[in-house]
Amino acid sequence: MHFEIGMTIFVFVMTMIVILWRPGGINEAWPASIGAVIILLTGTVSQGDIFDIIDKIGGASITIMATIVMAVILESFGFFHWAAARLTNLARGSGYRLYWYIQLLCFLMTLLFNNDGSIMITTPILILLLKNLRLKSHEAIPYLLSGALIATASSAPIGVSNIVNLIALKIVHMTLYMHTAMMFVPATLGLIFMSWLMFIVVKKKLPKKLPNISYNIEESFFTKNFHPLKGKMTVETKRQRTKFMLKVLLYVFVVRCLLFVASYFSIPIEWVAVLGSLSLLIWRWYHLRTNPVDILKKTPWHILIFAFSMYVIIYGLHNVGLTAMLVQICEPIVNQGLLSASFVMGGLVSILSNIFNNHPALMIGTITLTEMGLDPITLKTIYLANIIGSDMGSLLLPIGTLASLIWMHILKQNKVKIKWKDYLSVSLIVIPITTVVTLLLLFYWVQMIFS
Repeated sequence: MHFEIGMTIFVFVMTMIVILWRPGGINEAWPASIGAVIILLTGTVSQGDIFDIIDKIGGASITIMATIVMAVILESFGFFHWAAARLTNLARGSGYRLYWYIQLLCFLMTLLFNNDGSIMITTPILILLLKNLRLKSHEAIPYLLSGALIATASSAPIGVSNIVNLIALKIVHMTLYMHTAMMFVPATLGLIFMSWLMFIVVKKKLPKKLPNISYNIEESFFTKNFHPLKGKMTVETKRQRTKFMLKVLLYVFVVRCLLFVASYFSIPIEWVAVLGSLSLLIWRWYHLRTNPVDILKKTPWHILIFAFSMYVIIYGLHNVGLTAMLVQICEPIVNQGLLSASFVMGGLVSILSNIFNNHPALMIGTITLTEMGLDPITLKTIYLANIIGSDMGSLLLPIGTLASLIWMHILKQNKVKIKWKDYLSVSLIVIPITTVVTLLLLFYWVQMIFS
């Protein structure tokens, strides 16, 4: 037994070190899957556990991948180039106004897709936009950093915007509809506060006036790529293109809304997500006459392997007694009251996320909660406090979430250097205060509406 405990902890620690270090740019799915194989070979996780893991992460993984497919399809339509061009126009030469439009874009993209998809699609577009504006490095960094922070944190209001949130929902037997009813208002208010606080912190680094753009981002895409709305650069072409993009965006929004309708009527949300993405893929195939193979190649299927493998490792830790130990430590504090319980568990998940990443942290925190025998409303409230710790508190360090690891990798690929000093100068002020404020908002919202 001592061997199993020691080996499981060793495998977990080594897996996290390699994921955070990423030697040679290795994909995070590789160390996670190797760690999972070792755990399975030690016998710490049984065959029955494997079926339980598949049951818990299956629907969540399918839903997330289907929404990422939709994001990649939109990218192929030129939606994000079009959106970047709109941002430039809406900013009307103001660096401050551009900040707020970038915040709004990143928030909406995460709500419409998910945090990983939002980061993977919007970060290259923001890099393109900021290079096009010929901003100096110290002027571009606040936009990239604040955009990434809000995109990642914006997975808190609705559970469907983050794969680990969806998996945790399954563990506590909470519907997507109930999650949104309890979380959307406090988390969104927390995000507005976060955006305002970030603006105060980075305001001196933002350019008041933006330089003139060097070329048209929108036309650069439509000139290089075949598109049904390619046309000549005329007012009518731009109007048709805008109409086309808004129709596609409306379709995505309707599919997103149907997920909550499905959840309310106890219909598996993955069915709606798959049907929605398949319909859009078929429509694109017909409209652009483009084989869907390119979309399948661009979709990050490794996220499925990463989620499954991490869950195998976490089940190993659970089986050797980690969650039982956490229950003994946390249960007396949780029983003191809902407010203290929310802060303790939300704070614990925040700390664990910044040390080990939010995937294992939220899974450990959520499994621990289910072992305490809490009443349904207390369990759900503390679980949502865990989500705030996992989605917001985890952003204190750039290694706290899978989305932020993906963000750093994209920056490195595009030769954009953001030092830890730049990141911490914002996160050390913004993240702890935002996490505390959002936890308070959650507590008072639950007391007012659900008690």
